[in-house]
Amino acid sequence: MKLIYILMLLTFSLGTVSAATNTNASSGNETLQGKVTDAKSGEALIGVNIYLPDLKRGASTDRDGNFHINNLPTIKTTIQVTYIGHESIVQQVDLKSQKSVEFKLEESNAKIGEVVVSGYTGSSLLKQTPTAMTFVSAKDLLQQSSSNIIDAIARQPGVAQITTGAGISKPVIRGLGYNRVVVVNNGVRQEGQQWGDEHGIEIDDQSVNSVEILKGPASLMYGSDGLAGVINFLPEPILPEGKIQSNIFSEYQTNNGLIHYSVNNAGNKDNFVWNIRYSDKFAHAYKNKYDGYVYNSGYQEHAFSGLLGINRSWGYSHLDLSYYHLTPGIVEGDRDETTGKFLKPVLVDGEEDEAIATNSDFKSYKHQMPYQQIYHYKAVSDNNFLIGKGNLKAIIGYQQNRRQEFEDVAAPDQYGLYFQLHTVNYDFRYTFPEINGYKVVAGINGMYQRSLNKGSEYLIPEYRLFDGGAFVMASRQFGKLNLSGGLRADTRRDHGYGLMAVDEDSGSDELVQKFEDFKRNFYGVSGSIGATYQISNAWDMKLNFSKGYRAPNMSELASNGAHEGTLRYEIGSSSLKSENSWQADWGLSYSSKVISGTVSLFANRINNYIFAHKLTDSQGNDILTDEKMTYEYASGDARILGGEISVDIHPVERLHFENTFSYVNSTQLNQPDSTKYLPMTPAPRFTSDLRYDLVRHGKCLNNTYVSLGLETDLKQDHVYSAYGTETATPAYTLLNMAFGTDFMKSGRRIATLVLTANNLTDKAYQNHLSRLRYADVNEVTGRQGVFNMGRSFGIKLQIPVDF
Repeated sequence: MKLIYILMLLTFSLGTVSAATNTNASSGNETLQGKVTDAKSGEALIGVNIYLPDLKRGASTDRDGNFHINNLPTIKTTIQVTYIGHESIVQQVDLKSQKSVEFKLEESNAKIGEVVVSGYTGSSLLKQTPTAMTFVSAKDLLQQSSSNIIDAIARQPGVAQITTGAGISKPVIRGLGYNRVVVVNNGVRQEGQQWGDEHGIEIDDQSVNSVEILKGPASLMYGSDGLAGVINFLPEPILPEGKIQSNIFSEYQTNNGLIHYSVNNAGNKDNFVWNIRYSDKFAHAYKNKYDGYVYNSGYQEHAFSGLLGINRSWGYSHLDLSYYHLTPGIVEGDRDETTGKFLKPVLVDGEEDEAIATNSDFKSYKHQMPYQQIYHYKAVSDNNFLIGKGNLKAIIGYQQNRRQEFEDVAAPDQYGLYFQLHTVNYDFRYTFPEINGYKVVAGINGMYQRSLNKGSEYLIPEYRLFDGGAFVMASRQFGKLNLSGGLRADTRRDHGYGLMAVDEDSGSDELVQKFEDFKRNFYGVSGSIGATYQISNAWDMKLNFSKGYRAPNMSELASNGAHEGTLRYEIGSSSLKSENSWQADWGLSYSSKVISGTVSLFANRINNYIFAHKLTDSQGNDILTDEKMTYEYASGDARILGGEISVDIHPVERLHFENTFSYVNSTQLNQPDSTKYLPMTPAPRFTSDLRYDLVRHGKCLNNTYVSLGLETDLKQDHVYSAYGTETATPAYTLLNMAFGTDFMKSGRRIATLVLTANNLTDKAYQNHLSRLRYADVNEVTGRQGVFNMGRSFGIKLQIPVDF
């Protein structure tokens, strides 16, 4: 706790210094005002969002299309203008000299719109970032049906998900997942024991406004674990000064009876800002054509979050608090040999037994046995201080993750596994004043962790970890050429604590060595250099070279145990080395009013790539430990090639035809065919969406559309087949439909309605990254594992309430 207090004291001290320094520097009481009109009709546009992302300040236009923002510092910054159905405008504004601006918005078409994303040296245009990146807007998230926030972005090019039923999803970027993907929420990396197969992301999807997906090594910004990329979940923008707004959201899905609702209240009064939200979600078992209802696949989710802060001319200081509670069932897939129906654990005369699951079990919103209880608490202090002509960003976060597993039907409230993880995140970076066009950022960030075992069963040892890195990043624009890059040095210290425990299988009380005490130090150097070049008004090109680094996690180093969620016994290796990657990215984009497209290609070489493989005996039979298949972590050198292609055709004003293709080829070098391909590599995927805008700029209905979508996952036979570790999956195609509209009154949106139909043909399929496909064989049908969700209809309703 001393570290927390020291960091908090340092932050508040910096705030005091910043306020004093800015009295005669970049602080001020400037006002920016302007007007926004439609470029074609010249009419004033109502409700256009004007936002200064680096300052977290904004405004919206009134009935006459006018806006104004007060109490601004005298600096140069980025301004973003967005309005549904229109192309966004992003440009630099000098608040010292510019007091008034006017914007004329063009209606949206196939042309790639301007989007502001998080760059190396601050907010940057998406087309000027040399790394491959995808931006998912609030509109994109609202217009689709999903079971969690990872599921909501899993159809993006180059992105996939490892699933354990409908409630648990783990992100995969270009074939890499687990601790190779950094998830950022509220400015800090989410730490929830993401090494586990059945450990999802503890984030309320309604608290997410938009998503940035960086595809490629991001060790330069976040150190270890950013080998595959970063998923940055962004909150709602701060409301304009003087505005108070609530949002009411509700959703229902037919397949698993999902009921979801969320309500929030946000405001900005005298530059005191807040945003309070409560969300609830619960679902019973899902069903498909082959399995019927899948026993114990339901889940419940409760979340509360709050933001409090102040915005001033010297910067801002915000405090984010959140609570997340997930109770997912654990699908084991046990079946009756005679009927093929799912079995549930029961007590018969005080003894544990099995019985066929009933319809009331399938339709129950209460958890069945076995199940998990996951709690995640988080507090983040997010601060930005203007110091002279530069600015200091200081973020301090504390997270506590509690994960419990309950598997004993005779003692349903007694947990077996209980992990408790404490994490302190810190990130301090200073943006230097721009000198001759050069933008430079330098800083330090990292984390401290303490993990405890509080249960009667053990999978990994208790451990202590300290992680830290120092970095410098720079960018410079030379006309149509934009260069950026940086260097970083990291260190990580791990201490796994030894444990003597009773061997329950021996039948005695004798203590045996469960975990050996060990210490490991890891060091890494990361870097990146890249360029973007505007070939013409329609063509842009990107090129980037990067080096990434990842230290092995505690599961890979020292796991020695099994639990219900994994269906396997895992053994770690404390001698594993750090992974190091070298990646090259190349991208080309074309944009016009009729057609736009992008091509993103990459080549990645990873030394000491770590993975788990199944152990077998000399006859090829599975080695069982605690009645579970045994897996051991090993490493080898890997090469990953692939890319994404997207094409958006806009032949007439109201019609959009969007297509994407994603491909990854992951191989282990110098290996025979059975061990040549890396496990858990997504299948090649093609998506196609045809959308027609029925109504644009209507007085009662607006942004009304209907869409038809196809998702085709091709056959994946590039598998790690040795020892039966992985099996191939056949191709399949899913048909989806959607309809949506905004309800308008006096030029303002009063509600949004979205209707969806997923897997309309009720296709029975198994995604290659579904862990449930390795469940037991159905002796009646001969099919192995559990299949994914079948047909589902959904409805969403969002109602904004302005005060």
